Amino acid sequence: MAAISRIDFLRGSLKGHRQAVRPPWSVGERTFTEICDGCGDCKSACRQSIVVMGRGRYPEVDFQRGVCTLCGDCTKACPTGALSQVKMSLEPPWALAPRIDDRCLARHQVVCRTCADRCGPRAITFKLTIGGVAQPQIDDFACTGCGECVSSCPRQAIDLSYRETLHTEPKRSAKGVVA
Repeated sequence: MAAISRIDFLRGSLKGHRQAVRPPWSVGERTFTEICDGCGDCKSACRQSIVVMGRGRYPEVDFQRGVCTLCGDCTKACPTGALSQVKMSLEPPWALAPRIDDRCLARHQVVCRTCADRCGPRAITFKLTIGGVAQPQIDDFACTGCGECVSSCPRQAIDLSYRETLHTEPKRSAKGVVA
């Protein structure tokens, strides 16, 4: 269950909300909301038009609108440092991982591999099953967070979330991901 903020409680929204996906190379959420002034320069700079102004007039990435090419234009346009050019030169853009829900066609025994076909880094693959349709498998650490799987899914069954907020984060060993 998602955490419920005071503002959600007072507005009568008891479902809570997930943490917004900020543009790539953003500083931590608390610092981000302290220094971002909501100017919209990152939104204007986004060639893919996937940066939108969300809650509190803070920028969020909407992967339903398209794919992030990780060009860095939004980060370069940020005047406040909420999107860090220093992080851009040193770190991956974000720690996102795809999650596939029950709307997935493969989970309903319908052959569909659109997400894997579109996944450049091959973070999504399909595992054959005996007497059934191949099922999606995710390598969280191979995912770049581009959102190609999200925007291409015909059932909108895929969402990207920050790895540190996921309950079942895989552990890394010297040989790769361990279940």
